Amino acid sequence: MSAVSNAAARARTALQNRIATRYHLRGEIDHIDATADATQIAQQLSTREFPWGFTQSLSFALFRTYASPSIGNLLYDTKQFTEHTQKRYDDTVLLLDAPIEHGFDSTEGRAGVRRINQMHAMYDISNEDMLYVLSTFVVCPVEWINAYEWRKLTRHEIVGLTNHYRSLGKHMAIKDIPQTYEEFKQYYDSYENAHFAYSAQALAVADATLDLLGTFMPYRLLPRPVVRRMSFALMDDRLLNAYGYPKPTGVERVLVRGGLKARGLAIRFFSSPRTEPLFGRETKMVRGYPNGYRLEDLGTFTPGTGCPVPHAERTPSEDTHPAASNS
Repeated sequence: MSAVSNAAARARTALQNRIATRYHLRGEIDHIDATADATQIAQQLSTREFPWGFTQSLSFALFRTYASPSIGNLLYDTKQFTEHTQKRYDDTVLLLDAPIEHGFDSTEGRAGVRRINQMHAMYDISNEDMLYVLSTFVVCPVEWINAYEWRKLTRHEIVGLTNHYRSLGKHMAIKDIPQTYEEFKQYYDSYENAHFAYSAQALAVADATLDLLGTFMPYRLLPRPVVRRMSFALMDDRLLNAYGYPKPTGVERVLVRGGLKARGLAIRFFSSPRTEPLFGRETKMVRGYPNGYRLEDLGTFTPGTGCPVPHAERTPSEDTHPAASNS
């Protein structure tokens, strides 16, 4: 009996040590300044603590934006998201990852943001739409990680992430950027309630994105209709209604969401923490540049003759998309 008790005690100690090791990076992040070094917090969370979760959540964030016709229709008209889906995915990941990896003040960080601004300047995009896209980068990772990852984010980490994306918004010359996560969430909800609507063009962009998802591991091992149903099970009714997608059954939601939660628990108890960062350029889903790339060459360079989507005439003061002077 004593031997059994000793074995159980050793097992409990081993488990406690493993859990303490898993939470070590959280302790390090707690000592990073969430204002002055916000990008460092974003880097640690996205490349070491939750690399898979961040990749999924930011992909889902961009997917949500298509449900606003002013955004989805524009992306459809550029043809980039329907005819060159893998390249657009790769370029988006690499450009957004440059300041995460190198910082906004680095040569690479400035080049990434400059390229984003140059592309946006080709089209007539409202500040309202730009701010909504930015809000998805803030809200979707927090909601995804808190729902499915092996631990929830601390308040300190949420503040750091929010401040990182506030910096991105400033470098993109976006106006009226919210100050806090809660303000971003309020804007995110109010925008979606006001603007989400069905659009055949936006649906085509969404379908192309889901088709690309089916080519990634482990989804490529499953039939494409199954991957779509799994995707629907992760969507809220507001998003499903905007795309006209069928609502999943309760069983589908439980199985898919429960599977993600089970993955998080398995990582918490059985997986060792990542010691080296995994940057976006190193992920297996970025496949279009086996021989390397230059940030200056990413994205689109189609000669602009005006935005392909008609908008109401705007005053010069509403033009919010020149390259930021400090980028």
